[in-house]
Amino acid sequence: MARYSAFLGRRVEVQYRAGDILLPASGTFVADSGRSIFLEQNFEQRGQHKHFRWEIPYQCLVRIEEKPDAGVSANAATAPAKPEKAPEVPAASKSTAEPHSAAAAASAGGAPGILPLNHRPKTA
Repeated sequence: MARYSAFLGRRVEVQYRAGDILLPASGTFVADSGRSIFLEQNFEQRGQHKHFRWEIPYQCLVRIEEKPDAGVSANAATAPAKPEKAPEVPAASKSTAEPHSAAAAASAGGAPGILPLNHRPKTA
């Protein structure tokens, strides 16, 4: 049974896990296979029409929210939308432990995406 079918045809913003980092995606929710969700985005780049489609497996989903359409005013309140039978996916919690990678730290907003360099004196 499709868990997220309540979002069909709506603009959504999704946060999903790829390895140990969290990635955002936004677009129109076009399908729910029962194992994955599908987002679609159409845009124009350098004068050419582009079409992009994501398939995001259920186990990678962290958060899904309905976004207002581009025509709606910025003053409209946004609240997280959850379907009735959504799986309980733990949100990424902020811990005091060091992140496992610089990419994880950057995605969590803790540090810039630049890796620190260790300056060692040259030995002869």
